[in-house]
Amino acid sequence: MSAEKCFAKGSAAPGPVPNGHIRLYSMRFCPFAQRARLVLSAKGIKHDVVNINLKDKPEWFLEMNPLGLVPTMETLAGELIYESPIICDYLDEFYPEKKLLPSSPFGKAQQKMTLEHFSKIVPLFYKISMGKKSGDDVSVQEAELKNRLSKLNEDLVNKKTKFFGGDSITMIDYMMWPWFERLEIFQLKHCLDSTPDLKKWAELMLEDVAVKATMHSVDTHKAFGKTYAEGKPNFDYGL
Repeated sequence: MSAEKCFAKGSAAPGPVPNGHIRLYSMRFCPFAQRARLVLSAKGIKHDVVNINLKDKPEWFLEMNPLGLVPTMETLAGELIYESPIICDYLDEFYPEKKLLPSSPFGKAQQKMTLEHFSKIVPLFYKISMGKKSGDDVSVQEAELKNRLSKLNEDLVNKKTKFFGGDSITMIDYMMWPWFERLEIFQLKHCLDSTPDLKKWAELMLEDVAVKATMHSVDTHKAFGKTYAEGKPNFDYGL
């Protein structure tokens, strides 16, 4: 069961987590929540999704997680977990079938180091996109973004692999993907022109079953973004 339409202030809380499932509190257009949905899909974990209106959050959700963050995950035992990397690591450990993280401690450390590097890139996507919309000069930030993306490209070149953890998709690929899905929305797709291996990686990611199951079209992203920019985000857009 997935409650596609979002729950807002005044709404009744959903029932208990279905037996044999795990519940994800999400928002359909949130890239951080998409990380968790990618992992749930890739690992074939039975789950339901409850979408939250992030502008008008339900009282029961704020009691559950006073920070009001998505993704938040609730287990059958009522345990609550939030922050997307923590949720995804938990899912990989608790559901050991089709492991996404490397088995070696060094392999895990490598992925966490790559994720730490990528976490410095994420704010640039938003700064540049917002700056362009405001008519600001974002050339310095765009140069920094290209430099950081080139380092990711070098990582793939040095490893001589299709993906960041080898020749099949692993956790780190899913952790980074949501922002690459949105490159055209950020008006930054051209930043991959000088990073051919990274560009090829993005093309290969589009062929993945979990990516296909969780992504939105460019037009849908743009339409939601327009409602967000107008101050009236339509979290149910397209339903």
